[in-house]
Amino acid sequence: MRHDANRFSCAVLTMSDKGARGERVDTSGAALQEILREEGYQLRAYKMVPDQVEAITETLIQWVDQDKIDLILTTGGTGVSPSDVTPEAMREIIEKEIPGMAEAMRAASLLKTPHAVLSRAMVGIRGRSLIINLPGSQKASRENIEVLLPALPHALDKIQGGTSDCANLGALTK
Repeated sequence: MRHDANRFSCAVLTMSDKGARGERVDTSGAALQEILREEGYQLRAYKMVPDQVEAITETLIQWVDQDKIDLILTTGGTGVSPSDVTPEAMREIIEKEIPGMAEAMRAASLLKTPHAVLSRAMVGIRGRSLIINLPGSQKASRENIEVLLPALPHALDKIQGGTSDCANLGALTK
C-alpha cells in the first residue's frame, strides 16, 4: 500500500454500451476497484454508463463537483471506434490536462503492443480531482494504471494544494 493513499477517495466509471445493457460483465472496472482498494484508496463510487458524452460528463461532474471524489478512474471509450467518446467528454469538463501521465501509459503499452498508438486516453484535473482515462480491457487497464500508481499520492496532494517539494517523493511513497 502506498503511503498516504488512504486519505484519498476514489471512484471507477466504466463506459460500455453492452455493459450498460447488461450484455457484458465489467471485468476492467472490477479489476480497477480491487487495485485501488489494495493501494489503500477509499472507494466511494462505481458506475457503468453507455458510450455517450452526456452520460459520461454528467457522472464525472457529479462525482467531482458534488461528491468531491479525489481520484476517478474511467475505463473504456479511449480508442478509435465510432462509439469511443471518452476523450471528447473529458475535453468538455477538465480544467487542466496532464499529458505526461497519458504519454507514460502509452509509452509503457507500446512496449507490449503496437496498438498502443491508437489510444486517445487523457488525464486531467477538474477542481481538486484527478481523472484518468484507461483502456476498456482488463489487462490493458491494469497495465496502464500500474504505470501511474507511484505518482498518484503526490499528484493528488499537489492538486489539493499540498506544499510538499516535488523532489521529496520519499515522504509520499514506500
